[in-house]
Amino acid sequence: MKYQIVADESVDFRIVIQLRQIGLIVYAIAEQQPSIKDESVLAIACENEALLITEDKDFGELVFRLQLPHRGILLIRITEAGQKIASVVRTVSKYHTELLNKFSVINDNKLRIKE
Repeated sequence: MKYQIVADESVDFRIVIQLRQIGLIVYAIAEQQPSIKDESVLAIACENEALLITEDKDFGELVFRLQLPHRGILLIRITEAGQKIASVVRTVSKYHTELLNKFSVINDNKLRIKE
């Protein structure tokens, strides 16, 4: 089974639960392989052609500086927990296809999708 989303260990697990409730197939690093290296997380997402959701800025370095391959990364930069969950779930459900193969950042005010 291919996963649509890979949720990095840094992601609030309530987001994983909500994404599953709307029908997305989510591989949660915290459940399956806690404490693995970021490069391994990225590889799992690539193997599944899945969007990687993370709160870890290190993935920007892996993608831009080291130019490691990816199938799409959504970096969460929202501070308020209640808003974070709703915003991420809404964004992924609405823009999942547009987020693939791009590096995107969601913050308190907007979503930025970089080619």
